[in-house]
Amino acid sequence: MRLALQTDYALRTLIFLAHQGERAKVADVSSFYGVSPAHVAKVVNLLSRHGYIRSVRGVGGGIELARPAAEISVGEVIRQFEGNMHLLECVGTENVCVIQPFCKLKTVLSEAERIQQEYLNNVTLADILPNRKQVYQLLSTL
Repeated sequence: MRLALQTDYALRTLIFLAHQGERAKVADVSSFYGVSPAHVAKVVNLLSRHGYIRSVRGVGGGIELARPAAEISVGEVIRQFEGNMHLLECVGTENVCVIQPFCKLKTVLSEAERIQQEYLNNVTLADILPNRKQVYQLLSTL
């Protein structure tokens, strides 16, 4: 599996907000990762529509997590942004290939997908947060 850049930015934005622990601006995320503010804004819009973050307008506004990091599954975010993640078309669609009814490759790939998805569903945003020392070391080198 290879994730789209948009999915990568979505996960990084969530990590930033979870680590920050407070409201931030799109510009903060953009600056930290060295990513275009337009790309981050687009991802923020999707994250907001999917209910992962909240956008607050006005003075003191910004973006923040809509629920605790421990309640956000990495697998769920990936699924929302990627959609169909089948390794081959035949894994999710019938009658694609003449050997499909007895093909063992389809069975193997289907099981690999199931294991991968199960694993990613059990990893939360809280599980992948860097510790404060790591972030401070990174910031001191910038």
